[in-house]
Amino acid sequence: MDNRIPERREEEGLSQGELAEAVGVTRQTINAIERERYDPSLELAFELAAHFRCRIEDLFDPDS
Repeated sequence: MDNRIPERREEEGLSQGELAEAVGVTRQTINAIERERYDPSLELAFELAAHFRCRIEDLFDPDS
């Protein structure tokens, strides 16, 4: 699934590890999501959206 996590993370000046810590997952999980090798759980998608103060739809494109 296409996502905008790398762009949003870089806009905030966060490393993958810092974002992972903020949402309670490992850096490897964030890396896998960014590389589109792993689709996050609904709970994690909500956590990421809350962190970036946006809607899930602003981060993920389910039609891709």
